[in-house]
Amino acid sequence: MDWLKLPPLAALRAFAAFSEKRNVVEAGAALNVSHAAISQQLRVLEKHLGAALLDRSGKALALTADGEHLARALQLGFGAIGAAVGDLARSGLDRPVHVSLTSSFAASWLMPRLPAFRNSHPEVNLILDPSADVVELRPGGIDIAIRYGPGGWAGVRSEMLLQSPVVIVAAPKLLGGKTSLTPAELAQLPWLEEIGTTEATTWLAQHGAGPERGAGRTELPGNLVLDGLRAGQGVTVTVRHFVEQDIKAGRIVELYAEPDARGYHIVTANSALRPAVRTFATWLRRQAQET
Repeated sequence: MDWLKLPPLAALRAFAAFSEKRNVVEAGAALNVSHAAISQQLRVLEKHLGAALLDRSGKALALTADGEHLARALQLGFGAIGAAVGDLARSGLDRPVHVSLTSSFAASWLMPRLPAFRNSHPEVNLILDPSADVVELRPGGIDIAIRYGPGGWAGVRSEMLLQSPVVIVAAPKLLGGKTSLTPAELAQLPWLEEIGTTEATTWLAQHGAGPERGAGRTELPGNLVLDGLRAGQGVTVTVRHFVEQDIKAGRIVELYAEPDARGYHIVTANSALRPAVRTFATWLRRQAQET
């Protein structure tokens, strides 16, 4: 197909609307433009084709034989386009929103709020994929990732959802009544670390200490880390928001806090989002604002 020889799309749309309505005012209303704009596009199309598509001799515009021929072709063409677009839109609505997130975020923040989403948007299905792995955001795959960090990652869009610092915490009974320990002393205690992450090891290394041989380190799903923490089974690195109430109640002792502005971000691809994905992202923002 020689695309350069085709008339402007705006002119073809105006002509197709007129041929359907047989009235410039109604054609303008169908395309949300003025009747004058329709008339102008009809003249543009006739000039481009060098053919009379409209008979202007009577009180009302009518299609010539050439106009009828083009109208039938456009009806078939635009009809096929409309049907394909409708099919794609419906398939996008039916496909679940695929969300990648850590199990700790899912268990501590999202799951308690999810019934509210189900009540408000029963038409949107979700797939929650708990993993600490960095994932590729692509059409037909992961739609949204919830990730902790500074944001501003290359190749994706990210926006702050929940700002909260990283803290080092432990149950009082594990600390033997102490409320302050050096990193070297903490390294001698057992640690809990979410599978697939290195927060505990990295934090100790950054503070000049390493996990002591025999002190013990347990790797487990993030939703179980906080259970083990509260039971006094180990020191852990977590986000303060998840243990804030425990700290206030004295069930957990905050030993260190990282002085930065990191937090959980909504991460999406640099492309148009499906309506269902936009709905879920908007709901996440609203929930964070109410937190």
